[in-house]
Amino acid sequence: MTITNLQNTALPKGVTERAVTFDSKGNALKGVLFTPENADGALPAVIVTGAWTTVKEQMAGTYARELADRGFAALAFDFTGWGESEGSPRYVEDPVVKTADIHAAAAFLSSLQEVDQTRISGLGVCASSGYMAEAVADEERLTKVALVAPWLHDPAMAEGIYGGSEMAANLIAASEAEGAAETVLLAASVSDENAVMFNAPYYTEEDRGLIKAYDNKFSVASWKPWLTYDAQASADRMAKPILMVGSPSIALPAGAQAYEERTRGPLEKVWLGEDVTQFDFYDRKDAVIAAADAVSDFLKA
Repeated sequence: MTITNLQNTALPKGVTERAVTFDSKGNALKGVLFTPENADGALPAVIVTGAWTTVKEQMAGTYARELADRGFAALAFDFTGWGESEGSPRYVEDPVVKTADIHAAAAFLSSLQEVDQTRISGLGVCASSGYMAEAVADEERLTKVALVAPWLHDPAMAEGIYGGSEMAANLIAASEAEGAAETVLLAASVSDENAVMFNAPYYTEEDRGLIKAYDNKFSVASWKPWLTYDAQASADRMAKPILMVGSPSIALPAGAQAYEERTRGPLEKVWLGEDVTQFDFYDRKDAVIAAADAVSDFLKA
């Protein structure tokens, strides 16, 4: 089978983009707003966020372009301390900060004349699924949430993923040590075994995720907020419609299942075949198109 990827593709015909800036707790966040040309009336809108350590030019931008092609005003942006956005320390994967940024993005979209303020939703891909679900559960401006290849861990799951309780405790201790915020590792590498993601697909491929705009950095200060994060907790407060798009081969199916069983909100699922991996949802053309179609149908319903 020939695999076609969508990373760094041109804008779909009939879609425009413009650079935008909005404030989040005193930091100027940089984003791109994708909209359909010649829109008639206010548009339904969606905030799109990507996997951990990523920037707006990666999967967030890919899905935002696709959703704009389907009639949405779609916002992709760099979180505080990442990409082109302001904020320090840099390169910290902090779910609390990133969730606050999504709330700021919702406030920004609701201020735009071309946006239907009653139809603003969120789409989170991979790690940001937890951040997006939490924001939608608590944000009155956001009406629905879609999660693609959702990564929804709690601290117990994180311990198992990262080598057990002792290893997790060591990583947390390292993140609390003096100078941790300034200690920066490679996020992804095919040659450096100390990279957080060693030899990982997508992130280490120049024709996929390893693009010029990608920071490819990870502050050691990330470990405590990341490993202690409970992405499952928002399920207890979630009363809004949810869509999950995934496959049996996503990275953390147990997290998706646990959230599904716990959530109060009405939940729909679209599951693709076993041949579609976690990384395929980031940019593999057929997987992205199928996911974007499902998200568009769900948000418009």
